[in-house]
Amino acid sequence: MAEARAERSPTARKNPDGSLDPLDPKVLAKIDKLEVRARVVVEGFISGMHKSPYKGFSVEFAQHREYVPGDDIRYIDWKIYGKSERFYVKEFEEETNLRSYMLVDQSESMGYGHDDGMTKFEYAATAAASLSFMLQQQSDAVGMATFADEVLAKVPASNTRGGLGNVITTLSNAKPDRKTKLGKMLQEIAGLIAKRGVVVIFSDLFDDPDEILKGLQHLGQRGHEIIVFHVLDRDEVEFPFERMTMFEGLEEMPELLADPSALRDAYLAEVDSFQDRIRRGCLRQRVDYVKLVNDQPLDVALSSYLAARQARSKRKR
Repeated sequence: MAEARAERSPTARKNPDGSLDPLDPKVLAKIDKLEVRARVVVEGFISGMHKSPYKGFSVEFAQHREYVPGDDIRYIDWKIYGKSERFYVKEFEEETNLRSYMLVDQSESMGYGHDDGMTKFEYAATAAASLSFMLQQQSDAVGMATFADEVLAKVPASNTRGGLGNVITTLSNAKPDRKTKLGKMLQEIAGLIAKRGVVVIFSDLFDDPDEILKGLQHLGQRGHEIIVFHVLDRDEVEFPFERMTMFEGLEEMPELLADPSALRDAYLAEVDSFQDRIRRGCLRQRVDYVKLVNDQPLDVALSSYLAARQARSKRKR
């Protein structure tokens, strides 16, 4: 990964009355405290969606239980009734205590961010903190780990406010300043998570794709449901550089002085190929892959995914 800065005019999302939208990443970047940023995003979720904004986070089938008066008859399993002449309903994960684990990449490449915006790490940390807030509000347990070439910090899963506070504090103190070993870390972290749950990964995925997919497979074999949020900077997606540029190496890569116009087509083709390889590998393993670009308003990016996930789960029923 190389670092450079593209010159661009700062633009921020605005409300209909012309005021700056507090959920725009350029505005959120000016809020120093992670807890405050996350609360702003959560409030944006709640005001922008009907009912609960996080009901779709996990509604996979979990188990059967005996029918009791008042249960929704849509969820009666008629196949079981045909065999036993007793009524049982399907219970889904959203009706049980959900256990989630936020895994946030703390490697040096996550420290990149285009002018006036959040770095990839700040964006990922805000997204992880926002989801943690929402899950804790519905009494679900949330744990977290930060990693680079080793596991750097761990917070055990908890549904208490104190546990959420530990997640926020740990993310607030983390600095993206290490080398990447994502594939290896996923395999190691799989051994640290004792109970089955939803594993949510925030990373720019700068590692060998085969190693990443092998790590995801290892997590999946432990019975975890996996969501990968692929966090990228807008510069990495568009490569907007025009003049001769000094690209600063990250994670022990050398500097490179180059003409961007000579690199753009090959670079963008390589990025597209890498993303497609990861996306297809995730699809084969039934892992949710979500691309996040750090100039997207987080309320829109996350709510779009959760709404699609909820709709997909309803179709399964």
